[in-house]
Amino acid sequence: MSTLSAGSALLTSRYMESASPGPLSQGKVLIVNDNAPARRSLHSTLFSLGFDVGEAVTGEEAIALCHIVKYDAVLLNVDASGKYSPGTFRELRHQRPRVAILVLGVHDDHERRVEALEAGVDDYLSAAVNPRELAARIRAILRCLRVPSSQPEDIISIGDVQLHPERRLVTKAGEPVHLTPKEFDLLHYLMSHAGLPVMHSRLLHVIWGSDYANQLEYLRTFVRQIRRKLEDDATNPKYLVTDSHVGYRFVDSTQLSQ
Repeated sequence: MSTLSAGSALLTSRYMESASPGPLSQGKVLIVNDNAPARRSLHSTLFSLGFDVGEAVTGEEAIALCHIVKYDAVLLNVDASGKYSPGTFRELRHQRPRVAILVLGVHDDHERRVEALEAGVDDYLSAAVNPRELAARIRAILRCLRVPSSQPEDIISIGDVQLHPERRLVTKAGEPVHLTPKEFDLLHYLMSHAGLPVMHSRLLHVIWGSDYANQLEYLRTFVRQIRRKLEDDATNPKYLVTDSHVGYRFVDSTQLSQ
């Protein structure tokens, strides 16, 4: 069998593992880890907690599988060598803008964490995280993506920026602004409280949970990313401003005209 045929067969096999979710499935999760025992252990755990699970060994294989299966979340294990580069995260994010991307890091390396977040990762956790906590974090992100469509959409419009909560869509001057799920959640919360300063601790608690109360760099990283995508000049923001020693504020229409 040729290398290409063998690779196609392998991808097809892994596709079949998660192509048919059960009626009570909590979502499709792709585990990316080159350590087979660890990958299989996590597979069994997440499957037992109600997820449909696929597997990939490399970042390239994960990207290829995401062309075949519409995964809800991708879970990458990053070892000490940093085998999965920010390029992998960016390609996954480009390919599937709304997929939840979570990283399990062997070492709590501050620079690596920030680098991953800036590349489009939604959450960066310790590889030693309790499996049930990990499942809870996956569920929390997926809940944000599954917005019911039974109610009329309450669009938030400030200046040239429009946010469509149900469609999870942001536009500026009619052009789409591509945000990660967590970036969208943060922007949605700030725009829902436009004109009011929101404390750092409040944003961290609402968007990431109580375990992130001291992760101010998380918040700063996501704010930087939103500004880069939304503002004409990210260094001199017009919409998402800093209230020194307090938090952040998305200006309302009256403040915008001042």
